[in-house]
Amino acid sequence: MATCTRTVWKVVAGCQRQLLRAGGPAYTGASQAAPRNLPVRTLAAVKALRKDKKENTEKEVKKEKRVIDDKDRHKPYGRTAWTPVDDVYVLRYYPRTAYGAADAIDMLKNFQELDFTPHKQPVYIDLKLDMKLEKKKKVDSFVSTVHLPHPFNTERNKVLVFTEDADQAEAAKQNGAVFAGGAELIQPILNDEISADFYVAVPDILPKLVSLKNKLRKKFPKGKRGSVGIHVLKMLELFQTGHEVMVESDCYVRTQIAMLDMPKEQIFANLQTILLDVCSHRPANMGPFIERAIIASHTSEALWFKSEDVLPKAAEQKDE
Repeated sequence: MATCTRTVWKVVAGCQRQLLRAGGPAYTGASQAAPRNLPVRTLAAVKALRKDKKENTEKEVKKEKRVIDDKDRHKPYGRTAWTPVDDVYVLRYYPRTAYGAADAIDMLKNFQELDFTPHKQPVYIDLKLDMKLEKKKKVDSFVSTVHLPHPFNTERNKVLVFTEDADQAEAAKQNGAVFAGGAELIQPILNDEISADFYVAVPDILPKLVSLKNKLRKKFPKGKRGSVGIHVLKMLELFQTGHEVMVESDCYVRTQIAMLDMPKEQIFANLQTILLDVCSHRPANMGPFIERAIIASHTSEALWFKSEDVLPKAAEQKDE
């Protein structure tokens, strides 16, 4: 019996030693330091890049926007039909309707009557311009002042005149300038003691006004805007009754053109004056300058209108 017991203990001890050699931790009554065989992980080496290989040898060719001519099609590409047949329809299934300028003005007046909105409300236009020129050049953002044939503002703009000529300054004050003078006006402007809607100046005083550039920013007198010249009274009259047109966000012109209670002819005349001034900032041979034109009143929906209905006649006269 004793012999069998010793044999069993030998077998158990041999199995224990075998388990310890395999790397598995075994806990026994007596602590023994057993060697552990850790697993080895083989990783793939990173493939070295070829130095002689040129990176970006060929630039990706940009896909040009596909232009589809819908002139001879029975319906526009991607639309249901040219015009809806029903009174109620989904707008995105039909091309947007562009009205004539005169018809759009009539529709705004009709909207006012149907909606029972105030008769006296402003009329706005929103133009998107094509600022591209030849050889990847662009038309610079501009600010211009035009004299509308039918002004809608009852109050005159406040104009400050920079001149060191005492006679010119006195004449400017007599003709409605809020302030007129020379370098003595610089510090009060920097201190916000005096201000104006527009600032005009004679060429001789411009070097002394450099400190006002950061303060006045876009209102600083410049020759391109017509606010620098020797004819002080003419500039004063223009900016007192003139209407400012400015390019915003690189290619948009958003401005008021009239009041809705004005006659249709007067609204159209103001619209034509502003469009002609805007289009004068790019050569006519570059194609249409206005890509999209919208007109709307303060309470009405926006109406797309055809700007070419206003411009071609004037363009033909210039060419002749």
